[in-house]
Amino acid sequence: MFGLGIAGQEIVELKWQGTLSDYVTAIAWSPDGKTLAASSSAGDVVLWQGVEAVTTLQMGAGDSIDSLAFSSDGELLAAAGQDGTVKIWRVSDQLPLYCLENAPAWVDRLAWSPIGNQLAFSTGRYVQIWDAGKGEIVAKLNFEASSVLDLAWHPTVEYLAIAGYQGVKIWNTQNWEDDPYSLVIPSATAVVKWSPDGKYLAGGNLDKTLTVLEWGSPHPWLMRGFPGKVRQLAWSDQATELGAPLLAAASAGTISVWEKQLEATAGWEAWGLELHEGVVGTLSFQPTSFLLASASEDGHVCLWQKAEELAQILEGAPAGFSCLAWDSQGHQLAAGGQEGQLLIWSKSQPAKAFV
Repeated sequence: MFGLGIAGQEIVELKWQGTLSDYVTAIAWSPDGKTLAASSSAGDVVLWQGVEAVTTLQMGAGDSIDSLAFSSDGELLAAAGQDGTVKIWRVSDQLPLYCLENAPAWVDRLAWSPIGNQLAFSTGRYVQIWDAGKGEIVAKLNFEASSVLDLAWHPTVEYLAIAGYQGVKIWNTQNWEDDPYSLVIPSATAVVKWSPDGKYLAGGNLDKTLTVLEWGSPHPWLMRGFPGKVRQLAWSDQATELGAPLLAAASAGTISVWEKQLEATAGWEAWGLELHEGVVGTLSFQPTSFLLASASEDGHVCLWQKAEELAQILEGAPAGFSCLAWDSQGHQLAAGGQEGQLLIWSKSQPAKAFV
């Protein structure tokens, strides 16, 4: 069943569905929300542009594609994975423009800068910065302590955060040669996210903790009590009445939502969202709202009204969902399945029912 609404109310309805040849590893929306890119563990890369069928950019050859990203202007799509190659296509005509070889490194993390066209991607213990305007690598950052586990650009592109063993290092993008700022933890940080306002940096750690740093403050908050490593993080782009965005964190089959308190000494307080029976693999707040979507290995996508109350359950990947993403306007929600399912839901009518 698709789109089970709680109390008869559907927030989104199924718009399109298709199938890739294998496990869907990554999905990404273009900035204008008109194009969805998806990749598989077999190496497929496809585009959906509001039509019945997808356009295939690359047929799978057995090497997984693990990361996809559109440039800030939407003109370029980058994909990388198991074979160490970063491939870049021009979206308008689907032409391949660049092929950056990095074998034998496995490139499983990449991200375009939110302003301008610089691409950061991981190669073992390094992150390389490729400039699309120059068509060349302009920096190579050595994380040193371990392989890079995650990376995230600051919204103003002044900083780049890189996560791995013993925490997070943050480079100043105006001078890559400067020593990075270090946010040290005892274990390793597996996922790192800047809040959309750029004020906070969150890190999900392998020692079952969550770190939140207010940028410019020397004293981060440390949250404990998770059932396992913190796998996924999501920030809302809206602030609560207390003046800060909400932060959602997934650990095993649990979701906790954190709200900063008004008094600095009170820190952050959390509440739990309970329903999923499998590992929660991805979280995403709908843009311009507090509606939170979560996808799990249990085969459910859950929509949580105001990040508190279950509002709708979506299905369509019985073996489990692997990835999830809203478009930039919050009008469409896409999800990928472990057996290759690709599904897109759109906002239901009337629009006033969508909060």
